[in-house]
Amino acid sequence: MKEVPLSNCERAFILQAIKERKRLDGRETYDYRRMKLMFGVDSGCCMVELGKTRVLAQVSCELVAPKQNRPTDGILFVNLELSPMASPALEAGRQSEMGVELNRLLERCLRTSRCVDTESLCVIAGEKVWQIRADVHLLNHDGNVLDAATVAAVTALAHFRRPDVSVQGSEVTVYPPEERDPVPLSIHHMPMPVSFAFFEQGTYLLVDATELEERVMDGRLVIAMNKHGELCAVQSSGGIMLTQDQMLRCTKIANVKVGEITELIQRALKNDAQARKEGRKCGMAESLPTQRITALRAEEAVVSAEEAEEAEDRAREVVAQAEPAASVVSELKVWGHGTAQIGEGLHNAWAEDEEELESEDDKVDDEMPGEEGLADTGTELRDPASVQADKSLGSDDSEEDEVVILNPATTKTQGRAAQNAGARPKTGTAKMPAADKKKTKNKRKKNK
Repeated sequence: MKEVPLSNCERAFILQAIKERKRLDGRETYDYRRMKLMFGVDSGCCMVELGKTRVLAQVSCELVAPKQNRPTDGILFVNLELSPMASPALEAGRQSEMGVELNRLLERCLRTSRCVDTESLCVIAGEKVWQIRADVHLLNHDGNVLDAATVAAVTALAHFRRPDVSVQGSEVTVYPPEERDPVPLSIHHMPMPVSFAFFEQGTYLLVDATELEERVMDGRLVIAMNKHGELCAVQSSGGIMLTQDQMLRCTKIANVKVGEITELIQRALKNDAQARKEGRKCGMAESLPTQRITALRAEEAVVSAEEAEEAEDRAREVVAQAEPAASVVSELKVWGHGTAQIGEGLHNAWAEDEEELESEDDKVDDEMPGEEGLADTGTELRDPASVQADKSLGSDDSEEDEVVILNPATTKTQGRAAQNAGARPKTGTAKMPAADKKKTKNKRKKNK
């Protein structure tokens, strides 16, 4: 399913807001959306929320044979899965262009930068090493997937614990967590990418663009570095030409943002480790606010005492300046014994309703036709015998039936006389001329 294209009005509105240094969600130009980290019950499971973008990372391990060119190094494998659940524009079982680009950038940030010590993953040189696999799943796509996926993968790797092993000759024994404590991975540094979106051929710059902003941007620049200021990866896409000053400015911004994100990850890992050590409940089910009674509780706003006093003074001034409401007292009117009236009351419409009903009845009587009206319309009243005679004439076998002409004047006078006398009217018939009778007889003889 293809994504719904943006209309020209939406595109123009977003670009005009960017030109005015405004964003749709109220952030500043260099601000990140709110980032939240949640850990699962098992080690190595982490979910990251960056605004409405959600990414889940799960780390697993197994003993495999090493590569021939690196017999003493372990294997780190990273995979990013883009499912249609995240966005209707993504297709299942088919790697899109965006998926290929994000997977390559994720591998460059984690594998090429050597953030994980792969030599410490070796168990027996040339025979068995640990293969660490980080599977990243995109749950909801609302822009800046690369930053959220990298944070989730790095945090999951730092949170993961592999089983402890012992080697006796060529035999390798893997101990479960009940017998020996799992061993954390050796992580040298935490590479974090910062994505910059450019508009109007590099004139305007945004950090952490949303999905709508990404659809109208002209190009993107990704700078991955650690908290020590060391560059891990740089990639520019979109075909825009950036100057040296723009690159230096983006590098300085990325250095500040990477330090903030790294501090957030370390603080989240420390809190989770302390909660597990104290035996408190942990996991995503405990982190989600939907399981609590105060799920719909609004966040407390920081208000100073001076602002509260000023607001109270303004409220008092408004109340003092307001005019008091006019008090209306209704007078009591006594019309008689046991009858009184308070206020003016409403208009009595009972008499008007009766007059309207009488006028409607008069109209109906005028419209109904009487006996004289029926007589004036010239309606002909016929008895059943005449109707039967007409039917017999209509069913004659001859080709030319006898024509009976009714005289309107005669029937009208007869109808009135019959109504006055209380008898049925007689139908009058006109005689045919002699010449016409001869013609009809001659035709009948010929037919015979």
